[in-house]
Amino acid sequence: MTKQIDIKIRKASVLGSSMAYREAGAQNAPVALFLHGNPTSSHIWRNIIPLVSPVAHCLAPDNIGFGQSDKPDIAYRFDHVRYLDAFIEQRGITSAYLIAQDWGTALAFHLAARRPDFVRGLAFMEFIRPMPTWQDFHDTEVAAEQEHAEAARAAFRKFRTPGEGEAMILEANAFVERVLPGGIARKLSDDEMAPYRAPFPTPESRRPVLALPRELPIAGEPADVYQALQSAHAALAASSYPKLLFTGEPGALVSPEFAERFAASLKHCALVRLGAGLHFLQEDHPEAIGRSVAGWIAGIEAVRPQLAA
Repeated sequence: MTKQIDIKIRKASVLGSSMAYREAGAQNAPVALFLHGNPTSSHIWRNIIPLVSPVAHCLAPDNIGFGQSDKPDIAYRFDHVRYLDAFIEQRGITSAYLIAQDWGTALAFHLAARRPDFVRGLAFMEFIRPMPTWQDFHDTEVAAEQEHAEAARAAFRKFRTPGEGEAMILEANAFVERVLPGGIARKLSDDEMAPYRAPFPTPESRRPVLALPRELPIAGEPADVYQALQSAHAALAASSYPKLLFTGEPGALVSPEFAERFAASLKHCALVRLGAGLHFLQEDHPEAIGRSVAGWIAGIEAVRPQLAA
């Protein structure tokens, strides 16, 4: 058993709203910034943070509109960039290891492209990238997974269709009740699902969840997000900071085969194969992810040039 540590849930005032965040670890340690995706929150990192906190000052914000953060009246497009930037400034973070999944990776890539000196390292999984065609979304080279991939593409096309998306996500809460558990290899109990359901009790509260499938950069749309992530991925390919890519079998957005090619295309990128897993790998492999990230950070810090006092 891992030693239980005290993870504090705090609030920060960000752009006129309150953003919740989890915090653990020594204040004078290097920062590890955990970035979640849709429809989760910092809660998804709850079993990983205790393993990383001995080597890092762990901060895991709830994106605006998610978890225990406020839901201001905004469009929830790529607004998360502004709020994350403001959160980083408010907390006085000058450099960090970025640990990210799903939309958290889009935020991490975008941040790293604009502020490469901020990034001490990037650990990521099930990442978002510009997808030239719908076939690239949930792409798989495994014949047995083709039917599942086609079903995912069909569902996300509906999410992006006016009227259909509202009925499925706002009214039926399909992203929380179907997409989330469908992206985890093990079955979550009702008690485990409760923290994921809690932020989205009403159709109105689910607007942030509906916005993000419509922001996915697929077939050139939406054009601004597609272009922003093209630029971010170009910067990622050129970057030299350390990287750690996790992949599950068979994965969802990222197959093991694609992950292997992607890691090989980057500088200083190690690949960790976690075994059976779909999209929300933090729920299936928290210990492997946490221990890998902790060892990776400790190794980098051991060889980092020490600044003169």
